[in-house]
Amino acid sequence: MSDDIPTLRRILQASRTIAIVGLSAEWHRPSNFVAKYLQSQGRRIVPVNPRYPEILGQACYARLEDIPFAIDLVDVFRKTEDVPAIARSAVAIGAKALWQQIGVVSAEADAIARAAGLESVMNRCTKIEHARLFGGLHWAGVNTQVISATRPH
Repeated sequence: MSDDIPTLRRILQASRTIAIVGLSAEWHRPSNFVAKYLQSQGRRIVPVNPRYPEILGQACYARLEDIPFAIDLVDVFRKTEDVPAIARSAVAIGAKALWQQIGVVSAEADAIARAAGLESVMNRCTKIEHARLFGGLHWAGVNTQVISATRPH
């Protein structure tokens, strides 16, 4: 697993096109928050979720294999047991790295990715690491232009 600062910095700096598997269209979900942040930092976000036709103004794909262009990083917001299949898909599409978000730890997926020459990160957040390593910690939130004390439905 790659978790040293120089490696994390290199992966995040080189990753310009990021497929986010499990990206939600619901603004209050962590995956949506992370995607908005990465978009604000100049990254091309590619949503992968069969439930939606579009998320954050980007066409949404049902599977990684459906994406018709190159992907640098596959960022995973799915259950740990789903990740080995996603790792195989990341390998199949020629991604350069597999990133398992906080709480997602699949040693099997890590081994699949590494055996195919991909970088692999587990149990870390791309937004937190990018902000920590590239000076974005001041970016405390997303301006949704919604001020409300009620919980989303």
